[in-house]
Amino acid sequence: MATHDKGQGFRRGGGPGAPSAWLATLLVASVVMAAPAPAALPIAPGQAIPPGPGQEVPSLAPMIEQVTPAVVNIATEGHIQLHLNPLFNDPFFRRFFGIPDNQQLEQKTASLGSGVIVDAEKGLILTNNHVVANADQIFAKLRDGRKLQAKLIGTDPGTDVALIQIKGERLKALPLADSDKLRVGDFVVAIGNPFGLGQTVTSGIISALARSGLGITGYEDYIQTDASINPGNSGGALVNLRGELVGINTAIFSKTGGNIGIGFAIPINMAKRIMDQLAKYGDVKRGSLGALLQDLDPQLAEAFNLGGQKGAVLVNILPGSPAEKAGLKSGDVVLLVNGKPVAGAAELRNIVGLMRVGDKATLDIARESERKQVTVTVAEKPPEPSPEEGAAEGGKAAHPLLAGATFGDIEEGEAAGSGVVILSVERGSPAWTSGLRPRDIVVAVNRRPLKSVEELTAIASRNTRQLLLQIRRGNANLLIVLR
Repeated sequence: MATHDKGQGFRRGGGPGAPSAWLATLLVASVVMAAPAPAALPIAPGQAIPPGPGQEVPSLAPMIEQVTPAVVNIATEGHIQLHLNPLFNDPFFRRFFGIPDNQQLEQKTASLGSGVIVDAEKGLILTNNHVVANADQIFAKLRDGRKLQAKLIGTDPGTDVALIQIKGERLKALPLADSDKLRVGDFVVAIGNPFGLGQTVTSGIISALARSGLGITGYEDYIQTDASINPGNSGGALVNLRGELVGINTAIFSKTGGNIGIGFAIPINMAKRIMDQLAKYGDVKRGSLGALLQDLDPQLAEAFNLGGQKGAVLVNILPGSPAEKAGLKSGDVVLLVNGKPVAGAAELRNIVGLMRVGDKATLDIARESERKQVTVTVAEKPPEPSPEEGAAEGGKAAHPLLAGATFGDIEEGEAAGSGVVILSVERGSPAWTSGLRPRDIVVAVNRRPLKSVEELTAIASRNTRQLLLQIRRGNANLLIVLR
């Protein structure tokens, strides 16, 4: 069971028998929740059900009866290494407490979760990575009572997807839906093994789509639902009213541990792409453009004359990266990937990150007043440079939008001559209000790379109404529009 605390109220984890750390703030799909009001049945407004025999009451039962044999209960047994006080590394203390010198301190773990059979012939089951993490043994219990040992095929912590395999006869798999066609308001049903009680069904609707930036996993594009997701539901099925799998239940949002009707599921289209790699290679080798990204917000869209459009801005191109080899430049705005519109930086990162190293991506970009199409062969992300930088004595740039900031040339290390460093920023000044901070590196102004404070001053003095700054802040890059 994986547990950690992001401080955002997201909950993930295992079930009964798991270590006490499962009470941490972040426990995926494993918190006690008060059941919300069930979603209404999909009946036409004002439709009445006549009384009397022979009148069918609308029910999800026929669909549920077809679906539930494909949803399994998962139990795991494993161990984790304990990180105790460093004193226990001292041979004297180990002898005092009777711990052999060559013995690793560890704790046994057990967790409960769910899984979905997606290939009956091969016995392939999709579940969450955190359900099977640290597992030495994995067992899948079918609805008919059979308990089969499962083999771990592969896991991907970046999306919290895992693929396991069982051998058995008369297995039934769920058909996969196209999760890209989901709409807010669609009815859905969540199926899993809450609290180890056995298979349980809850209903709800799609509350939102493409949720990201939650800090639950590295690659996020969640379906949000109000269908109850309880401890043990992790890895279970989210299905539509046709009985097709639309998502893998993963997490809830709760600051108190109680259910407030906000649950998250991995879209099946994303899970399938990961599953295909795990089934073929046993792991996931993510593609990368080698570019640092930023959302095309309304302010930047106006600065780029792209008002009303969405996309992702390439803030910085890493040396030797696929983006550089394809001719992409800082300030390019990616509007489409393989013909699909890009809503922002997170979506572009997900699309490319779910591609295999060596795959090709066709990008439609906007560069100043031009529209271009560029083909990039994705590769593993190159290491980011971490130069030791030194700055010369600073001065103030001659522009009212930069008032309050003191700048210096970069003279030492690999980054010498590649931007100017902000030495100080007066609180409350125009520069501070615009978001500039000490130790920021101004790499370019109005798309023109900088080498010195003198160049910054010259460029800034010729642009009195607006400045577009490309900033490097630690390991992050961003664009700031000053008006």
